[in-house]
Amino acid sequence: MKKKAFPGLVLLCLTSFLASHLSQAREPYRPLIDPAKFSSEVSHPWYPLRPGTVMVYTEKEGDEIRTRTVTVTHDMKLVMGVRCVVVHNVVTGANGHEQEETDDCFAQDKEGSVWYFGEALREFKGHGEVSTEGSWEAGTNGQPGIIMPAHPAPGPAYRQAYLPNRVEDMGQVIALNETVIVPFGTFSSCVRTKEWSMLESGTDKKWYAKGVGLVRAESTGGEVMSLVSVQHH
Repeated sequence: MKKKAFPGLVLLCLTSFLASHLSQAREPYRPLIDPAKFSSEVSHPWYPLRPGTVMVYTEKEGDEIRTRTVTVTHDMKLVMGVRCVVVHNVVTGANGHEQEETDDCFAQDKEGSVWYFGEALREFKGHGEVSTEGSWEAGTNGQPGIIMPAHPAPGPAYRQAYLPNRVEDMGQVIALNETVIVPFGTFSSCVRTKEWSMLESGTDKKWYAKGVGLVRAESTGGEVMSLVSVQHH
């Protein structure tokens, strides 16, 4: 006959377990960045950022449909001494009104991992109100993280961006060689990741196609983003 667990002991063990894992998740994070070990050319097979590339996505969330236009610009920004590629994002609603605009900074280290060095966010809330909450820059008010490992393989989670209590983004490679169908085409050999924020509930599943980059994303909240077109200028 099995013994009944004492409720207080179970609660104590559970509390200790959660505290331990929370402590690990919130442990000090300050990666050593040596600019000499980075390149401004981002040529990762599953996360290429070729200047002049314009990728258009549709975002569907319930009855709402948005368009996201991602442009890999020819602009560079120096962050922590590293020359970063600037990627410009614009989100527009079905009425054509701009809802959000971001400039993200990326660089690739000599081993091949793609790092995320910052985000300048402008969210247009209407009536002329613009919010920049969520913006951060590595070395100034935050720490950089890896957006795509050099050799993607299922394994431990990694930090994508870190600004305590404001931006605590995580990523983890979940599967390889998956096939995804989106309006732009059918892609095999995709890398699937799970991405989430330590400060919010829910996760995102994202698929990255070789030679293209992000082609599809699904959130636990029901939002789906799909690649519609790619152009090179």
